[in-house]
Amino acid sequence: MKNTLIVLFFLFSIPFFAQEKATFFGGFESNAQWYLNDKDLGVQHPENPIRSNNYLFLNYTYKNWSAGIQGESFQEKALLNFNPGYKETNVGTYFVQFKNKKINLTAGYFYEQFGSGLLLRTWEDRALGINNALRGGRIIFKPTTYLTLKGIYGQQRSGFEVSNGKIYGFDSEVALGQALNLEKSEVTLGLSYVGRDETTAVANPNFNSLTNAFAGRLNYSYNAFYASTEYNYKSKDAILEAQGQIQNNFIKPGSALLINMGYSGKGYGWDGTFRRLENMSFFSERTAKGNSYNDKIMNFVPSLTKQHHYNLANIYTYQAQPNVILSDATLVKAGEIGGQMDFFYNFKKGSKLGGKYGTKVSMNFSNWNALAGTFYISNAKDYQTDFFGFGKKYFSDANIEVSKKWNDKWQSIFSYINQYYNKKLIEETYGLVKTNILTAESTYRITPTQSIRMLGEHLWADSDKKNWGSATVEFNLNSKFSVFASDMYNYGNDNPDLRNHYYNMGGSFRKNATRIALNYGRQRGGLICIGGVCRFVPESSGISISLNTTF
Repeated sequence: MKNTLIVLFFLFSIPFFAQEKATFFGGFESNAQWYLNDKDLGVQHPENPIRSNNYLFLNYTYKNWSAGIQGESFQEKALLNFNPGYKETNVGTYFVQFKNKKINLTAGYFYEQFGSGLLLRTWEDRALGINNALRGGRIIFKPTTYLTLKGIYGQQRSGFEVSNGKIYGFDSEVALGQALNLEKSEVTLGLSYVGRDETTAVANPNFNSLTNAFAGRLNYSYNAFYASTEYNYKSKDAILEAQGQIQNNFIKPGSALLINMGYSGKGYGWDGTFRRLENMSFFSERTAKGNSYNDKIMNFVPSLTKQHHYNLANIYTYQAQPNVILSDATLVKAGEIGGQMDFFYNFKKGSKLGGKYGTKVSMNFSNWNALAGTFYISNAKDYQTDFFGFGKKYFSDANIEVSKKWNDKWQSIFSYINQYYNKKLIEETYGLVKTNILTAESTYRITPTQSIRMLGEHLWADSDKKNWGSATVEFNLNSKFSVFASDMYNYGNDNPDLRNHYYNMGGSFRKNATRIALNYGRQRGGLICIGGVCRFVPESSGISISLNTTF
């Protein structure tokens, strides 16, 4: 670590001797919480009740050169249910980069994505505790404006260390439409390779230390129509069972097929996505599979459903199911198959349904099933799947949303959501839940800088925790300061002792590039999901404060 800091100090010092065309920027983020005891929830604060996650990043550019460093501090410990590798204070990431029109060279930590990310995507999301950057080197070469070639090598970040597995990759993409001078259409073709090399402690393994994965993709657009497809294949590798043991005699390949198309016209549009996953978990260390921190995950497999911004619609949130599990006759799965459809239509201003200001209607439907096939759950475990076979249902979500502006100051959004959630297959616990949800949201603009937002929600569920009600009021005093209060009430729980309120109140202040927020209340236990990727959080109660600033 001392040598790393010396090297970084030297790299950052070089531009100070030649200030011409040099720029410096950075930022700081802090998320802290004081956990409190809560008798009604049955929550005891942890041994270290005051915790915080802090990030300071600095970047410097000079002509074609740039360098960056991110320091991180988790004092005394990280927030609850974050990767235990995040502890104390240390340098998280650093990089040096040279870039011109044809070549881009990076050494240190970097983020990369090939295609849709089903084989490789590294990214940072602090709210989910994800930072799976690669430490190594990358070269991007653009010999022409329509051809891009990439080569990478590295080890994946895990806490303040890196994984044992080594990752190799190559990606190429050619813009055929540009190369052929097509005027109204665009065609791009991409090919990718990713290799994960990890030596395990398994004696006489029946699998190779190097797992090879390949992908091909094709994107097409013509005027307002677009379509894309991508196929991924992962070579045979050992299956990791639920107990965390590598199964030396259970060796299977993996694959993924993704198809998307849509059309966007004046006042209307539609989009459809189909995806099939089979044994597509991909980690830089095999035994990381199944961890609850998204640690050492190499690929990006989000849930392809509507990303609701309402509290109650996110109680039963779907998670993508790329894993293989053969526990017993009631719990067998080797992946998922399904998709979603989106449609929106704007009724014109002045029409009967549009009124003076117009009306927007959007609909979404998603449905996900297990792969159909034959599964053997004896000592010699195995399976054969039907490529387009739909097995037991995991999840569905059908919803409609109507947005209406009543006048210059008042607008509303109404929605209805119907969900099917198979807890047995998704969470590997007991239960099947069917829900209906209604929401009504209105925003009234008092002055150009003042507004009030009110939101009411209700969830009817036939099992599990049964019915919920929720209400939120948010008042924006001006462009800088806002306050809110909300409550989620599980009034329908069959157990009267568990009919809890999950209240929250707080506010935020923003000035220029700085925002500070303070919140007091309760956290409902369950999944927090961002962009289709989730993190489990336990029930808690306390005070939280967050600070974000850039300079």
